[in-house]
Amino acid sequence: MRFRDRFGLRKNRGASVTKFDRTATDDDVKALIAFARDRRGVEFFVEPATFATDTTAVAVAHDGEWTRRRVGSPRVIGKVAHDLGLPVYDVQIVGYPPRMRAWNARNPTRRLDPGTPGEAVSS
Repeated sequence: MRFRDRFGLRKNRGASVTKFDRTATDDDVKALIAFARDRRGVEFFVEPATFATDTTAVAVAHDGEWTRRRVGSPRVIGKVAHDLGLPVYDVQIVGYPPRMRAWNARNPTRRLDPGTPGEAVSS
């Protein structure tokens, strides 16, 4: 039997769900975990929910490579970061790291993957 709410996405979500966006799934969280395990120096940056999107987390590696996924709640990425022993920051307080912008500048041909809005992939 598969545990449907493995990362606490529904339990920690809160009362409202954004109308224009899909909700976070286990696959979103698994993608962040895989990114963090495959790279070194990863830090998580939590982005707040907006009118059009659910709460997201950006994982940034030591070289600035990054990926963004929906997480549903800051508590979800907090638990993931704790389990992996990685830091998590509120992007509204600390901002994005300069290495992320430098990576974007070094990779001008990057494009957005249509399946995962905001995820950086190389062309």
